[in-house]
Amino acid sequence: MRALLQYTLDLFGPALPVASAPKIQEKQPDIPVSKAPVAPKIGAFGASKPTQSLADATLPANFRHPRANRESRLGDAVVAYEFKRGKRRTIGFSVGPDGLVLSAPKWVPLYEVEKALQEKAPWILKKLDETRQRHDRLESARIEWRDGTLIPFLGQQVVVVLDPRHQFGGVGAALNTDERAPNLTLDGVPHLTLHVALAHTATPAQIRDAVQAWLMRQARRIFTERLDHFAPQLQVSWKKLSLSSADTRWGSASVDGSIRLNWRLVHFKQSVIDYVVVHELSHLRVMNHSPRFWDTVGAVVPDYAMLRKQLKDDSIPKWKD
Repeated sequence: MRALLQYTLDLFGPALPVASAPKIQEKQPDIPVSKAPVAPKIGAFGASKPTQSLADATLPANFRHPRANRESRLGDAVVAYEFKRGKRRTIGFSVGPDGLVLSAPKWVPLYEVEKALQEKAPWILKKLDETRQRHDRLESARIEWRDGTLIPFLGQQVVVVLDPRHQFGGVGAALNTDERAPNLTLDGVPHLTLHVALAHTATPAQIRDAVQAWLMRQARRIFTERLDHFAPQLQVSWKKLSLSSADTRWGSASVDGSIRLNWRLVHFKQSVIDYVVVHELSHLRVMNHSPRFWDTVGAVVPDYAMLRKQLKDDSIPKWKD
């Protein structure tokens, strides 16, 4: 009997907040694994003598899953991973925000698991390093909610200013777009200011909620404008727009013309938003990711590959603790 190895990757973990944002999976070509001969007695996690126990490890794990129950030396790194047995036909590797998870069929002996780990060590280490870098970027983007904090809006840094003197038409916040009014200058660079109708004694949670409410209003306005702009070019009609707060997806489309877009897209510059809008509208013509689908996207947004990479790589604020 033969089995196949599968390799997957979570690109957007919790929060991406991103932000953590939306989970995308990468797969490597399947590799056959020979079925074990008469194997030694299998315990909960495999043969009775593991390759390397956590207790006996003399090197610190460079990558450690919080639920790690095994570890292996891969190249110059020690990787502590969560190992699971199950009713499956493949050995699966999943790299996410917590680290490496390895799932194997009950009948596959541990030496086959270790062999698979060593064969794909460069790929695993690359994905673990990318995930760690992404996590570090997200942490560096964490906002301290206070008067004078910076938030990204349409690719620009905007200064939050607590301004209890005004209610701003009852909406609670307003962006200073008057070119005659002086904007706040930080480190010699002028910034737009978002004036929020809160007292200077407002709590971080109150400031965060007021700013998020304003951003969501801007998101609905901008997304509606861009959907109306691109739908005729793609010869499709959209029926309904919903805002999403998903951690793992930037947008989705349904055959009935319903579009869901993550409000946090307003942190990105306009061209990135346009790519996501065109992506979802293109699904109203092609409900898959076939070459025909990408040709449809490329006909309207030729540089979609570059914008897609920016969506993946750029840091945006975390909205959850």
